[in-house]
Amino acid sequence: MPTTIPFVPSYITVHLGPPDRPAENVTVPYKDYVKNVASSEVYPTWDPSALRANILAITSFALNRVYTEFYRSRGYPFDITSSTAYDQQFVQGRNFFDTISVLVDELYDDYIRRPGRIEPLAAKFCNGTTVTCAGLSQWGSQYLAQQGYDAMRILRYYYGENIELVRNAPQQSLRESYPGAALRRGSRGRDVYAVQRDLNRIGRSFPAIPRPQPDGVFGPQTEASVRAFQQVFGLEPDGVVGRNTWYAIERVYVGVLQLAELESEGLRFEDILLGPFDGLQPGDTGERVAQLQYMLAVLGEYIPSIPVLTVDAVYGPNTRDAVFAFQAYAGLPRTGAVNPATWTALFRQYASITSMV
Repeated sequence: MPTTIPFVPSYITVHLGPPDRPAENVTVPYKDYVKNVASSEVYPTWDPSALRANILAITSFALNRVYTEFYRSRGYPFDITSSTAYDQQFVQGRNFFDTISVLVDELYDDYIRRPGRIEPLAAKFCNGTTVTCAGLSQWGSQYLAQQGYDAMRILRYYYGENIELVRNAPQQSLRESYPGAALRRGSRGRDVYAVQRDLNRIGRSFPAIPRPQPDGVFGPQTEASVRAFQQVFGLEPDGVVGRNTWYAIERVYVGVLQLAELESEGLRFEDILLGPFDGLQPGDTGERVAQLQYMLAVLGEYIPSIPVLTVDAVYGPNTRDAVFAFQAYAGLPRTGAVNPATWTALFRQYASITSMV
């Protein structure tokens, strides 16, 4: 289930047809996928602002499919399809236009999202002539570019003013969200917290499912909630979160929040920053480090003493220096490591700033 800071996959697997029909699955470098789709969807002679807007819509939509595990959570062995009825056009073996290729090299690890939300925007689009939709019009973007609109102004015209651009997202190999072992009574940790958080939200839409308190401990309350969920959605009610139950919870959670839709309730940073925390120190890597860096990067926009920081999920010297600066600002011991007290202070300061902006 989506709990991490979004990343750009090294490779993406494309189903060459509609999702429910037999077709070949091809795995290609993600950057080449974006070049293929952009070369198939728009004209290379269009204004650069229109091309940029369309490429950002393509990257955002594709990353939304990856982030929500839209197809993987349904048991499909691919991340996206080549069918324009469901996703965006991909033509196996085609050449890339030079103009588009150069722009994709610049933009492939950028995407758009709603402010304060984690998931890449499900930036749906259509050609705007033979097909119209509640999203970007491809021919309309060219018209706006000819009127002097830049790429972000074009995107805001179609998706609303409340979008922002994320640049240079970290890149890593795709991995499934399922933790690899079933969760049951007695289990502890962030995966348990994620299940509890998701079931708590699902319970608002399905009152028959008790809403567990997210605390990272799989106790009787969580087990009862899991059993109720399994009964409602036709799974064996054993109270254990194995692979099938894990992905069923993910599908329903993505559905009730509408994370794969253009207009969604959205997944907030608060939803993943809370929960069990054991500490971080220089040399650590992973999603928790990326979360730390994200909070520090936000604080650095408003607290001059905190240096500019890139989110790369690696706790290196720059991250240590930013932690030093925050600890000095907050009156905490300057250790350069993040214990629960520093994490809590960081989150409170982050939440205070985001609530005002």
